[in-house]
Amino acid sequence: MNEEPAYQRLVAENGGALRRVAATYEADPSRQEDLLQEILLALWRALPTFRGESSERTFLFRIAHNRGLSHLLKTRRTPLVELEGLEEDAQEDLLADPRQDPEQRAVEKQDRERLLEAIRALPLVPRQILTLCLEGLSHRDIGDVLGLTENHVAVQLHRARHKVRAMLESAAGARR
Repeated sequence: MNEEPAYQRLVAENGGALRRVAATYEADPSRQEDLLQEILLALWRALPTFRGESSERTFLFRIAHNRGLSHLLKTRRTPLVELEGLEEDAQEDLLADPRQDPEQRAVEKQDRERLLEAIRALPLVPRQILTLCLEGLSHRDIGDVLGLTENHVAVQLHRARHKVRAMLESAAGARR
């Protein structure tokens, strides 16, 4: 069986979501791109094993989060030496509205960066749950991806939202 059309369709439909998932695991744009490539390769390799026991999106996000976990473990062993001036928002093209003025885009970019920083500051499981929720997965599907009960997902999601809201409010208060 040729999986290439299914793979191409999944990537076309979910490429932006996979990029956002990679961004929750990695702040450095070049490493985000590396992680995205790892996710896409893992999806290509795993697609022949898909048995339809979950939705394709659930299957795809399970692979993405497993690659993200592997990436975190690997990068903890090899810390990144940060180079100033090399930051670039790889998601801007996906998220920017060309009809907006440059100032509005800059404000929205800062808001997205603050949100992403707050999400990255969460412990791993709440970070994963919130990311999948933002991608539109149901509590049941999130539970299937992460091996958790729906109730546990709901509780962790509530706590994660509260923590992110508090971090954003704290950051907004500090800027004033």
